[in-house]
Formats: sequence, C-alpha cells, structure tokens
Amino acid sequence: MTLDEVKALTAGRSTLADALGIELTALTDDYLEGRMPVDGRTHQPFGLLHGGASVALAETLGSLGAMLRVDMTRQACVGLEINANHLKGVRDGWVRGRATPVHIGRSTQVWEIRITHEETGALVCLSRLTMAVIDLPPAARPAA
Repeated sequence: MTLDEVKALTAGRSTLADALGIELTALTDDYLEGRMPVDGRTHQPFGLLHGGASVALAETLGSLGAMLRVDMTRQACVGLEINANHLKGVRDGWVRGRATPVHIGRSTQVWEIRITHEETGALVCLSRLTMAVIDLPPAARPAA
C-alpha cells in the first residue's frame, strides 16, 4: 500500500488524529512517519506539548503500521499496551513520529515510536506499542 492509499483509507473519518492535526508524511517497508503540530490542540495547561498528545501520535502511527502488516480482509490489530517516556518539553512547532516494527508475529506485533522535534531533531518521546492481531469474524469481513 502507498502513502496516498493509506491517507485515502483514513480520510474523512473525524478521528482523534484529525482533531490533533496529525498528518502522515512517509511510508516505507521499514517505517511509517507522521507529524503533529504543537499548538492549542496539543498543549497542556502550561503551554507545553501534552504527554497524551504524544501518546496519541505514537498509537496512531503504530496502529496504522500494524494494520499494514496484516490481511485487512481477514484480520484486525488492536492495542494491548502502550508506554511512553516523555524526555523533552516542546512549546511550539511540529513533532515528527517514526514507527518501526520491533516484532511482527502471528498474534502480536511490537512497535517502537520515536517522536522528535521537527526543527531541532531533539528526542521528545520514546514509546513502545504492543498490538494484538485478531481474526475478524466472518460477518465483519469486507464483502469480496
């Protein structure tokens, strides 16, 4: 699947990613990348990037990456666990996340998501996401 196809698949769904201004920017065989603005939508009360916004970016990228590794007509990926270490505060600009697979198994996937400040390259957040791969019941499978 190409980046444009992933964007089309996720477009117009009124998701949290849309509300936070998350944009997908790159897709290769090795990673999925996106960026998010650091502004009023993603600030905590003291004007810094909210840790929850960083986690939302991490889970968005890791979940999409996981989805691209399965047969979406027969399986789905759902989050089991996410953790995040918030390493540096950011007040403005953009942060960029890169999700890379650590483990792609039959029933689980583990993804590492590194979030950096787009301007300085400083590591802002390091996250790990574990996904369960589940079989879709026949009634939930897309029509052939």
